[in-house]
Amino acid sequence: MANRFVSNPISYHGKGAIQEIPGIVAAKGFKKAFVATDPDLLKFGVTKKVTDILDANNMAYEVYSDIKPNPTIENVQNGVAAYKASGADYMITVGGGSSMDTGKAIGIIINNPEFADVRSLEGVAPTKNPTVFTIAVPTTAGTAAEATINYVITDVERKRKFVCVDVNDIPNVAVVDPDMMSTMPAGLTAATGMDALTHAIEGYTTKAAWALPDCLNLEAIRLIAKNLRGAVKNEADAREGMALGQFVTGMAFSNVGLGIAHSVAHTLGATYDTAHGVACAMMLPIVMEYNADCTGDKLKAVAEAMGVDTTGMDQAAYRAAAIDAVRQLSIDVGIPTKLAALKEEDLDFLAQSAFDDACAPGNPKAASVEDIKGLIRKLM
Repeated sequence: MANRFVSNPISYHGKGAIQEIPGIVAAKGFKKAFVATDPDLLKFGVTKKVTDILDANNMAYEVYSDIKPNPTIENVQNGVAAYKASGADYMITVGGGSSMDTGKAIGIIINNPEFADVRSLEGVAPTKNPTVFTIAVPTTAGTAAEATINYVITDVERKRKFVCVDVNDIPNVAVVDPDMMSTMPAGLTAATGMDALTHAIEGYTTKAAWALPDCLNLEAIRLIAKNLRGAVKNEADAREGMALGQFVTGMAFSNVGLGIAHSVAHTLGATYDTAHGVACAMMLPIVMEYNADCTGDKLKAVAEAMGVDTTGMDQAAYRAAAIDAVRQLSIDVGIPTKLAALKEEDLDFLAQSAFDDACAPGNPKAASVEDIKGLIRKLM
């Protein structure tokens, strides 16, 4: 069986990478950008780092910022209307997963209008055309949406998130500039960083894992373990390490899928508006423990990538060491271990939603609704 691997045609990395944008646009002959970003990034001047470059080069653009932290169907629908009205011929997404996921859905619908019903994009939608030309500029080191074929939209009416997987949605160009991440507060840095670690570990242990993504995911685990604590303290070198680590695992997990830590995180976000990275961080060691007996010797490699000396450890010891290292990193960067909003009466709904989530089939160990319910209960 052949293994498929999809990645951005072009990506730029390092401090000052956003200065490449005018040259990219000029080479393509585009006339006007649709800049998709979120209100906080506008408020705190982060998006301005990009629009200042556009202004300096006399490049036309229109900003769209009707985007929530867990972007909704309505955010996408309004964005599609705004794009059509703007006269734009390409898109720049500036932000974390919220901005980029919204931009992906907008771009897909613009070029595939038969999918105007946003819900029709759930799962693997048979779109025919690539998204509008998109330059993705991440401002967080976590979601790696600039490098993936996935996006997640919240269905407010049904209190659920749905995952869309589409090779046509990957941004044409990723511009990964750690300077764009320097204003992230410590809490957001921690949450998005733990999201990246969850991507790497779930991607490394998922049923679809194979050699190429494994190499990338292991290196991502190493980079994140080495740099996340420093990034939370806003150390420049650590910021750069996290920018690379989250991108590397984005390339990998996009091609092999994830597991039930993400399935649960999606339903917690949809139900309680829990920050995605926080939900992932809380669930990751719980799910690693549940999956341990189905991961072979992979948790030995995870432990070592996390900086653990596994010399002399038997299988049970190195599996426990990997889980403990992940849990300790999460605690060290300030992630809570319990979810105060969680209610016993919600557990049935949450577990069923996680079971039905698109990430669940990739989990290395089969999990029933009751199994998932028990895992979620550990957050109480």
